[in-house]
Amino acid sequence: MASFNPKDISTGRLHGYLLSAVAPRPIAFASTMDAEGNPNLSPFSFFNVFSANPPILIFSPARRVRDNTVKHTLENVEATKEVVINVVNYDIVQQMSLSSTEYDKGVNEFDKAGLTMLSSEIVKPFRVAESPVQFECKVNDIIHLGTEGGAGNLVICEVVKLHIADEVLDENELIVQEKLDLVARAGGSYYSRAKNSFFEIPKPISTLGIGVDNMPTEVKNSMILTGNDLGMLGNVEALPSKSDIEKFVSEMIENHPNINGMSHREKHKIARNYLSYGDVDSAWKLLLS
Repeated sequence: MASFNPKDISTGRLHGYLLSAVAPRPIAFASTMDAEGNPNLSPFSFFNVFSANPPILIFSPARRVRDNTVKHTLENVEATKEVVINVVNYDIVQQMSLSSTEYDKGVNEFDKAGLTMLSSEIVKPFRVAESPVQFECKVNDIIHLGTEGGAGNLVICEVVKLHIADEVLDENELIVQEKLDLVARAGGSYYSRAKNSFFEIPKPISTLGIGVDNMPTEVKNSMILTGNDLGMLGNVEALPSKSDIEKFVSEMIENHPNINGMSHREKHKIARNYLSYGDVDSAWKLLLS
């Protein structure tokens, strides 16, 4: 494994490592306005949500690595203390990228990117009409992390109003992730489309998983089951009962007449297949048979 001291490599190389390794990252499509009322629009992938009560979003317009200059967005939020953070879905990802061009101060990136300015209800900066979710924010604080190129500037934003497009909501007014179709940023020129890569993992909140340490030795030390497989198996609250295992075996005999004579290796291979479909219960019954 290659190891690096951040102080021993260039800021540009370190920047590349960080962006490639900490990915994918959500994108804050930040709409601001300067003191004269000129609109500005720019994307930032140093961004996330950090609190629900109060509702806090934080994004970081970092100082440019190449020449240590600051971005118009930072100048604007320092001057006005307002911003609209729009989310970026697949339908506007190319326009979002175009808006990141370093146009001169005063140039309207809404016009350059062909996006529609939509008046906000509480703050002055415009919303991106094409964005499916828009957060009107007041800037609570700006934390400057350094003075050299690459230094971040944490813009701490409190959401004062949010707008969600009807087409991404279900009948209970909850967001449907697949309909939202967000994109995220990675290293270099890479992005990812969340819609194509969603998968679900039951959260171990309401139940207390048995954990890998409480598994039978032959399961815990399996040469077939992966770490992810063990994680799924360890998330059950209790192992199946003896009667449930016996019933499962009797139903399995038709397709696997030699089930009682299977080696651990054979059972583990079949159990992996069950786990690939999310059937943890059947996997455990087979492993314990």
